[in-house]
Amino acid sequence: MMGCGRSKVLPEPPSEVQLDLVKKVEPQAGQAADPYRHFIREGASGGARRAAAAAKTGSPSPTSPRAPGPPDPSDQRRSKAAKYRAKFDPRVTAKYDIKALIGRGSFSRVVRVEHKSTRQPYAIKMIETRCQEGREVCESELGVLRRVRHANIIQLIEVFETAERVYMVMELATGGELFDRIIARGSFTERDATRVLQMVLDGVKYLHTLGITHRDLKPENLLYYHPGADSKIMITDFGLASTRRRGNECLMKTTCGTPEYIAPEILVRKPYTNAVDMWALGVISYILLSGTMPFEDENRTRLYRQILKGKYSFSGEPWPNVSNLAKDFIERVLTVDPAARLSAGQALKHPWIVSMAASSSMKNLHRSISQNLLKRASSRCHSTKSAQSTRSSRSTKSNKSRRARERELRELNRRYQQQYNG
Repeated sequence: MMGCGRSKVLPEPPSEVQLDLVKKVEPQAGQAADPYRHFIREGASGGARRAAAAAKTGSPSPTSPRAPGPPDPSDQRRSKAAKYRAKFDPRVTAKYDIKALIGRGSFSRVVRVEHKSTRQPYAIKMIETRCQEGREVCESELGVLRRVRHANIIQLIEVFETAERVYMVMELATGGELFDRIIARGSFTERDATRVLQMVLDGVKYLHTLGITHRDLKPENLLYYHPGADSKIMITDFGLASTRRRGNECLMKTTCGTPEYIAPEILVRKPYTNAVDMWALGVISYILLSGTMPFEDENRTRLYRQILKGKYSFSGEPWPNVSNLAKDFIERVLTVDPAARLSAGQALKHPWIVSMAASSSMKNLHRSISQNLLKRASSRCHSTKSAQSTRSSRSTKSNKSRRARERELRELNRRYQQQYNG
């Protein structure tokens, strides 16, 4: 996973000790001391990147003969897994069978593994800590996930440290991304939307209570734990998360995020609070009910202007079939003034969420939502500016191109200051 490029600055690490719920495996005796040990403190974070979906089971067999014809994708995955297995510390491979490579970033790899004793599947994220950005993301993720334990947040199981790499063993979410599930199912109503939002809001409220701001909430970071209809939603990817302790300054200043989900106060470079997560949830809620984005433009400057104005509409399908209470919920979180924005706790008490859309028509919105999602995906896949800013499967260059660029924001802010002062 990637961070926020050069603009990513992590908070100062805590001085007090936090309850450590995760086993940390130190280097074996005789190994060189880990120069990056201070990056893994009491209190930590992680985010199993979209570790989930398509990897098939079965032990890699790179020496098996290959039949003539086109290469088998599963064989390619096993070959890649064998390649990365050689890079794993022996303490890891002694405990886990490496099954398949399921994600990659510029300085990290995510593999699906199986515990040798229990046969329980997990994901292991291997982060190269030799580069500064890798160390920053590692510190940020570990700084959150070793502090949290919640049903709707990906769980860190244990950590292995070496001088050049950190291996994070995490829950494996196999149910796929939020919107992939919506497209695949045959029905989606407002009640279904409230079930999703209740789980996400519950997780976000828990994070905010701990002084943790995610800062990169988006559909790609919301995964289903398993393929079943009763699966829970899990919040993942804490590479941009910020941690504030009680009594510390609660305002943040780092410019980071994914453009379509970034809050107005970040764009104008003002100190901001965890209310930026609620703005992102407003964007997610809008997409959840329509399959379209409230703010979207290939031109980054025009996109930011839309966000700063906070102008969006409830026009087009399926908005005529969406209840006024649902629209009221969106308006209360997707508001430019962060002070007027609902907190996670307040959002959980909104009548639409509390009643699980009981007063709504329960009309099936699936067709319009899935058509809009697929239409958008089709148009975006031909663009060099992909809507995703995933840090697990893109190159450094493409990842950074999707992150909020510091220079663009400085120039945009300068223009607006001139406009306001003139």
